[in-house]
Amino acid sequence: MSKMKIKKNDLVQVIAGKDKGLTGRVIAVYSETGRVLVEGVNRITKHTRAGGDRGVNTGGIQVQEAPIHVSNVMVVDPETKKPTRVGTRVETVERDGRTKTVRTRVAVRSGKDL
Repeated sequence: MSKMKIKKNDLVQVIAGKDKGLTGRVIAVYSETGRVLVEGVNRITKHTRAGGDRGVNTGGIQVQEAPIHVSNVMVVDPETKKPTRVGTRVETVERDGRTKTVRTRVAVRSGKDL
């Protein structure tokens, strides 16, 4: 899988699937499978068995988020609050007599930093 442009704590909007139009923060990124876990999106019910160490887990039905494919989400532009693609801006910064290249993630729609 190629490098993912979505990072943890990004505000994303779902652009395809049953939760289309919902927005939420990215909780986790799974780069091996190309999926992201978004808060409040792709909720599933999970049946858990009671047990564990000294009855800590009571069991029952739990509702939790499931990972969604990265192609079904887009980063929300901080200025227009609409979905946008992610680009990079390369700058050369001089510190202590050394030149260093710094890459910054940028919203393609407005040009603002992410």
